[in-house]
Amino acid sequence: MKKLIFILLLTTGLSNFTYAQDNKMNDNSNKVAIIWSSQDPEVAEKVCFMYALNAKKQGWFDEVVLIVWGPSAKLLAEDEELQAEIHKMMEAEVVVEACIACAKLYGVDQVLTDLEIDVRPMGVPLTTYLKEGWHTLNF
Repeated sequence: MKKLIFILLLTTGLSNFTYAQDNKMNDNSNKVAIIWSSQDPEVAEKVCFMYALNAKKQGWFDEVVLIVWGPSAKLLAEDEELQAEIHKMMEAEVVVEACIACAKLYGVDQVLTDLEIDVRPMGVPLTTYLKEGWHTLNF
């Protein structure tokens, strides 16, 4: 009887431990996806980029993804200062992604690719971030 109780306690405890670990692994509350769509360079430099870089460098979030979406793709392709800021973020391990449909609309997909940005369809990845419970910011 003691063995049976011990086995029950052990398996119940282990299943709770496994459940807690699984929940921790699926906890995306320490991740942020920042959607940058503004064509305003001041919004990029003084708000969006500043927050994205510091969110990573200061450890506010474990994972920071900056998504270049819409008019921001054209702005980034034309502005060398913003390109330099993007590289600083990438060096700090901010993941930079760009919507390929948007980039193609503005004819800048190759420029963004040359900047070593992951240019790809973004509908599914963004939807995944949202469904997985990532925080999101829009600029």
